Amino acid sequence: MDSLDRAADALRRRPPTCGPVRLVAVDGHAGSGKSTFAARLGARLAAPVLHLDDLACHEELFEWTERMRTQVIAPLARGEVARYHPYDWNLRSFGPPRELLPTPVVLVEGVGAGRRALRPYLAALLWMERGPEESWARGRHRDGPAQSAFWDGWTVAETRHFAADPSRPFADALVRECPEGYEWLPGPQVTAGPNQIITDRDGARHMI
Repeated sequence: MDSLDRAADALRRRPPTCGPVRLVAVDGHAGSGKSTFAARLGARLAAPVLHLDDLACHEELFEWTERMRTQVIAPLARGEVARYHPYDWNLRSFGPPRELLPTPVVLVEGVGAGRRALRPYLAALLWMERGPEESWARGRHRDGPAQSAFWDGWTVAETRHFAADPSRPFADALVRECPEGYEWLPGPQVTAGPNQIITDRDGARHMI
């Protein structure tokens, strides 16, 4: 069993934190590899992934907390299907509702997923361990020169957000993308226990 499987097993064993659901946040700088990692972890967990890009919009890059509470957290906490309206970044409007089932584990991926307002509902907070400058350079390369102006504004907004509401100090695990897979490091919030993500058996570092 590799470390991603062990992490999935540990997350399944954690108690529910949002009704019957274990909400797991994947946070980090834009361009740090969150989406790819969340997709891989979600596949191991058979868990849906909610992308915060669907809740944010051009005018409200980080002011999506109320939408998250009303459209996602409240119904999941009641054990009901959540219905949120994903934002279309090309049309600049919110679209028809999309369903999110109250499965045992739901991943929330995006910058600010581990913010203060959401942490009471989280079973775990995973932080992608890549610095801002490297992450932003990757993101700019991915999106191309047409999005250069957007990225100029984004980096300022992201810096302000994490200065006021940091996520990394509260992470249960730090996840570093490597050529061979992922390296897992204990986060600042790691405590001894059977359901922690990084175990003594794994050691301080583990590759998959």
